[in-house]
Amino acid sequence: MSEHGKADGAVSRLRPPYASVLDLIGQTPIVELTKFDTGKCRLFIKLESQNPGGSIKDRIALSMIAAAERQGKLRPGGTIVEATAGNTGLGLAQVGIPKGYRIILVVPDKMSREKIQHLRALGAEVRMTRSDVGKGHPEYYQDMAEKIAAETSGAFYANQFANPANPLAHETTTGPEILAQLDGDVDAAVVGVGSGGTLTGLGRYFAKHSPKTEMVLADPVGSVLAPLIKTGKMEEAGSWTVEGIGEDFVPPNADLSLVRKAYSIPDKQSMLAVRDLLSREGILAGSSSGTLLSAALRYCREQTVPKRVVTFVCDSGNKYLSKVFDDFWLAEQGLAEQEQHGDLRDLVMRSHRTGDTVWVGPQESLLNAYGRMRRSDVSQLPVLDDGKLVGIVDEGDILAKVDGPYDGRWDRFNGPVRTAMTSNLHTLQASQTLDALLPVFDRNEVAIVFDGEEFIGLITRIDLINHLRRRAR
Repeated sequence: MSEHGKADGAVSRLRPPYASVLDLIGQTPIVELTKFDTGKCRLFIKLESQNPGGSIKDRIALSMIAAAERQGKLRPGGTIVEATAGNTGLGLAQVGIPKGYRIILVVPDKMSREKIQHLRALGAEVRMTRSDVGKGHPEYYQDMAEKIAAETSGAFYANQFANPANPLAHETTTGPEILAQLDGDVDAAVVGVGSGGTLTGLGRYFAKHSPKTEMVLADPVGSVLAPLIKTGKMEEAGSWTVEGIGEDFVPPNADLSLVRKAYSIPDKQSMLAVRDLLSREGILAGSSSGTLLSAALRYCREQTVPKRVVTFVCDSGNKYLSKVFDDFWLAEQGLAEQEQHGDLRDLVMRSHRTGDTVWVGPQESLLNAYGRMRRSDVSQLPVLDDGKLVGIVDEGDILAKVDGPYDGRWDRFNGPVRTAMTSNLHTLQASQTLDALLPVFDRNEVAIVFDGEEFIGLITRIDLINHLRRRAR
């Protein structure tokens, strides 16, 4: 296409100003993926990350609030309560707060930091709870939300898991959009199930308007849904890292009879897929999109005749920069492709050999050291001089040096690291076993690991705990 043609295409997407950001919900674009092996199929992905709240859940938030207002369940000045993995809460806050509603959200503690910060910045009240308990436990997020709603005057429990306005949003908006964008020719739609609204809404719409379209479920390993579809038996739920999809029960809104094929996708495969989606196609998507993409690619590669398949970017990867797109977080979770050595090097999260160590120089200020600790979320730093380890400085060292009278405190913060660091160092060799770490930790020290005379990195108690947890799986 000519440069002029590109310009014309860009202009054609321009619209007059909208009256409200809520008018931007829906009508999201579709992109064909061309950098993946899709076998005989063509694979399209609908960018729900382009909704104003950054996810597909904006659609159901708008629908559920409008329905509650029509039905008199939500009155001016009322409170909206919901159990959410974050995105439905973001949608409810995006829609509800400008309307004057109070928003209380119960969120499992495995949700990303970015989602929580976004919710609080919007003005929602966030109640964190455990992600390792199931229905019937007093700290289970849905049970907690229902209890809060019952105890709060004028509260409306949105309950996305059973609210009919949830699948209705997809039946009346998402489905028609997909069919229009793909010229009425869609052979399969790959979806995840959190609340079940997308599956049920799209399934109902396609059953009426495109009966050939198969509904395909992408489910995290550990969720009960894909195994239930495959075997007809309800298995005990496991655990998974992907956010927003997968369940330990069948939500009332999830009509699993609509599913024609189901895939269980391991967390590691989901994380690698969503990172590939960014590096190959330039699309920044969240962790659940990696599950959907993995399942869609498997479905495409299994086909013996050409098909047109659609799936979703459920939400933006901006919400997961501290998790999915953080190499150290992936390594801590055991989800990264890492060479294993069978010695203490396997426990060093930030290797100096690969340039990942966060360190400080002896002549730098204590303020610099403190700032580096905060930004990197570590409690101690190696002190390197011309590439050689000369000391360790930790939070206690800095506090001991800067504490004291108010007068002169700033000067103490600007003092050099060498005046506070510990230079009497006990080191370990990379070839030693895990047992060598315990005496170090008993002395309240961090383990300093060398390979011969080369500094490799540090091992903390948390690093050891992470290693033991990964080996226990």
